[in-house]
Amino acid sequence: MSKRNFKEWLSKFHYSIADYDYYIDFKKVYKNVDSIKVELNILNSLIGSKNIENEFEGLIKKYPETLKCIPILLAVRESEIYAGANGKVKLYDFNNQTCSMDDYKIFMRKTGLFDLLQNHIINNLVDYVTGVETGLDSNGRKNRGGHQMEDLVESFIKETGVEYYKEMYIHEITEKWGTDLSAISNQGKMEKRFDFVVKTSNCIYVIETNFYGSGGSKLNETSRSYKTIATEAKTISGIKFVWFTDGHGWASASNNLEETFDIMDDIYSIDDMQNGIMKEIFK
Repeated sequence: MSKRNFKEWLSKFHYSIADYDYYIDFKKVYKNVDSIKVELNILNSLIGSKNIENEFEGLIKKYPETLKCIPILLAVRESEIYAGANGKVKLYDFNNQTCSMDDYKIFMRKTGLFDLLQNHIINNLVDYVTGVETGLDSNGRKNRGGHQMEDLVESFIKETGVEYYKEMYIHEITEKWGTDLSAISNQGKMEKRFDFVVKTSNCIYVIETNFYGSGGSKLNETSRSYKTIATEAKTISGIKFVWFTDGHGWASASNNLEETFDIMDDIYSIDDMQNGIMKEIFK
């Protein structure tokens, strides 16, 4: 392969790889809401109540399972919540009724949930919780972004028809093929796990993937780390380190990326994958 121009290579990086499932996982949202839909509909009877504290107590005594819905009304997934005032904090358990009824009523009053229900600020708790779950799910976009790059790389690996494995630790590679990877130090951190490992008749390819839509210090750290791994991998016979990366975030860390690009034989972008680079690598 002829020497590539770094600036030209970088200029083809993508701003985004977001697919239609990136923004909200609605299947997960609906599943979470459906799991407590009956209990939420029971709690709906408190909306607009003129005597909400007494009605709340009667409802919990008759339908204690409704208590588990309270945390999600505050956009909290945990069943145990710490809350209090002036440094005096109490643990409220909403899965097991370990607190007194007065404690639960204080919690509902002080957090504003009684006011939310009593004063018709909402009309239906199922709709309300659907909105809460949607908001909480949006926090998962960062993880989905990472998985999208992995999924994209995997789709191109599959097209080559090679033998490959996902998420393998160094010791697993050693046990499977008897290859000593102790030279890969991972800079003194915990044992390295590679996103993919491709095995051909004459080589084992250990692969990392990532996509950075925005900048930050992590990019420089990643670039330095992979530069070290690439250098160490060159000392091991029958091993090649391959890095698939992309994303406009690299514009702010291009100097470090260029240093790695200059010493690393197998660093590729989405554009490279789209132009068939994997069939050239995994021969």
